[in-house]
Amino acid sequence: MGFRAWASRSMQSRPLDSEPDAMPENPLVEESAASMFSLDLNCTPSVRVVAEPKRKDAMENTLLDTAKLGFGCMRLPLLDENNPASIDIEHFKRMVDAFIEGGGTYFDTAFVYHDGASESALHEALVKRYPRDAYTIATKCLAWAAPDAQTAQSNLETSLSRLGVDYVDFYLLHNVGGPRTAKFDEYGMWDFAQEMKAQGKIKNVGFSMHDGADTLDVLLTAHPDMDFVQLQVNYLDWNDPVVQSRRCLEVAQRHGVPVVIMEPARGGRLIELPERAARVFEEAAPDTSIASWAYRFCYGLPNVIAVLSGMSSIDQVRENIADWQRFGTAPFSDQEQHAFDKAIEALRAVHTIPCTNCRYCVKDCPQGVAIPNILALMNLEAYTENREFVKGQYSWQAKAPASACIACGACEDMCPQKIDIINQLAEAAERYE
Repeated sequence: MGFRAWASRSMQSRPLDSEPDAMPENPLVEESAASMFSLDLNCTPSVRVVAEPKRKDAMENTLLDTAKLGFGCMRLPLLDENNPASIDIEHFKRMVDAFIEGGGTYFDTAFVYHDGASESALHEALVKRYPRDAYTIATKCLAWAAPDAQTAQSNLETSLSRLGVDYVDFYLLHNVGGPRTAKFDEYGMWDFAQEMKAQGKIKNVGFSMHDGADTLDVLLTAHPDMDFVQLQVNYLDWNDPVVQSRRCLEVAQRHGVPVVIMEPARGGRLIELPERAARVFEEAAPDTSIASWAYRFCYGLPNVIAVLSGMSSIDQVRENIADWQRFGTAPFSDQEQHAFDKAIEALRAVHTIPCTNCRYCVKDCPQGVAIPNILALMNLEAYTENREFVKGQYSWQAKAPASACIACGACEDMCPQKIDIINQLAEAAERYE
């Protein structure tokens, strides 16, 4: 069984309340890792088959019928590259037309995208030109960026006004997790969103997060009324010890909460692959885009509402629509599966830091350095060979930077993998700061 087939099947056969699996030496899953799960209905006593997630109501079944390709409106075409608000509306209209003509319905934006202009652009290119039942809109509130509760809660009315709609189909409390969650709690955003849903201004309430499975489980346990959740999922992060794409999907499924997938192409990095991996895909299917491999991996996962693509041009829309219409949620053929596994093996054929995100190093760090996150980013550079991209990720994922390290050695004393953390942090500071 190949990687993608195993990924989808193991979502249904892994004991979701078990301890996390021992991580392979490299965060990208080895084919042999399939042996960690029973793929037979007659599983051993220690492994049980997980039933399909219990639906809270009929609405969630409807959500899962959504056309899987979603239109992310964070990277729209610009008239002036130095002005993020200068969206090329005429170009965007053509993109919207191609997307809807191709069967797409799900549009994803946020209060802050393009300095607020993304929502207004959707009004011009979509809302004014199509009947309300031809599309669904998701937008987001970043309460942690607001100075007070009144400002945070006012975001919804502003979004509705910009979009020119009476309600949004999906409303997300955006990027919860870590210290940011406290602001959503302090500002009463969870109750506020439910009140707005009761008033008909929101159809479905959810949240997005870039955090681990344990955090997701805590949040969904505390807020069982969530209609959906948005998670970072892709084949590069599937078994990553920090992102934990697979485990997060499992947690959502256990709670019966469907998922919108973001970053299926890892910010474009799974489109601009290193030559060693890109060559495998190109030789296997020269008439197929490299991007399609990343999207198809996600389309076939269970419990998924939509897979977002942040498209910037009409050509990208046409390519993604063509791939979706051609392949849909169909599994890889045997030949494609072989190529996919071979490409992952090529990605893995680099030296990486054997960090498993056990986080023992963090507990006694007097500076609070985000050690596992930083080591994961160094591994990401090794996989993708794209330092500038990783540097951008570092700017927000390493709030306590590598340069804060005082070389006390407490982390190295605690590391089960005996990683030379002090030297690695010095290297990270030189690369990314």
